[in-house]
Amino acid sequence: MKPRSWIIFVAAASVMLGTGWFLVHLRSFQRLGTPGVKVVAEPTFAVDGSKVGSNSVYLPPVVLDFQSEIVPVAKEVLGWLPEDTTYGQRLYKSTDGFQAMVNVVLMGADRTSIHKPEFCLTGLGWEIAQMTPDTIPIRQPHAYDLPVMKIEAKMSLPVAGGASRPMKALMLFWFVADGQLTARHNERMKWMARDLVLGGVLQRWAYVSCFTVLPPGQEDAAYERLRGFVAEAVPHFQLATGAPSVAQLK
Repeated sequence: MKPRSWIIFVAAASVMLGTGWFLVHLRSFQRLGTPGVKVVAEPTFAVDGSKVGSNSVYLPPVVLDFQSEIVPVAKEVLGWLPEDTTYGQRLYKSTDGFQAMVNVVLMGADRTSIHKPEFCLTGLGWEIAQMTPDTIPIRQPHAYDLPVMKIEAKMSLPVAGGASRPMKALMLFWFVADGQLTARHNERMKWMARDLVLGGVLQRWAYVSCFTVLPPGQEDAAYERLRGFVAEAVPHFQLATGAPSVAQLK
C-alpha cells in the first residue's frame, strides 16, 4: 500500500472507531426524559382486541360539547412503530355531527416513534395542498400561545357510477416534550440532539394531531372549530406549556 493510501486508511479507521466509541459512550450515560403529556396506567389495545401496552396517553373523555370514544391502534401502525411507543387515540363527536380525531404518539427509548406527520396523510391517500404555521391561545394553567402546524389536504372519493366526490381534510399538529413545544419537525430533531449530547437526556417527544374530514367550502368554519377544540382540550392532557403570553405579563 502506498504511503498516501495508508494515511487515508488510518485516518478513516480512526474516525470510524472514534465515532463508534462516542456512540457507545453516549448510550451508556443517556437517560430518558419526562414526557410532556400525561401518561396513565390504562392499557392500550389493537383493533383485534389484543393488549399492546400497559399505559396510554390520557385524553379527556369530554371536551366542550364533544363526547368521545377510545380508538384502538391499527395493525399497520403497530407494525411500523417501535414496541416501546405509547399511544392515546380518541374520536370526538359534537352534538351537531362535527368530528375530530385526536392522536398522540409518545416515544420511548427508540426515537423512531416520531416522524414527519405528513407521511401519515400521504400514506392514506391524501394530497397535501398547503402547510401553514399558526398559534392557538391556551388559557390554562397560564396564558400562552401553542405553536401548531395547519395542514390542508384533499382527496377524491370514488362513488357509484364511476364518479368521484371531492373531500377536504384539516389537521393541526405539534410536538411536545418536557418543557418544550414546537410545530416544526426539524426544530424538534435539533433540540433532541442538543439535549442528548449536552445533557445526556433523550427527551420523550410526543406528536399530537387533531384531524377532521369535511366537504369543500367548509374549511374556514371547520378550522375555527378545531382551534376552539384544541384550546379547551390541551390543558387536560398536556403538561408542557409555553412562556406566558405578552398580554398576561402586562
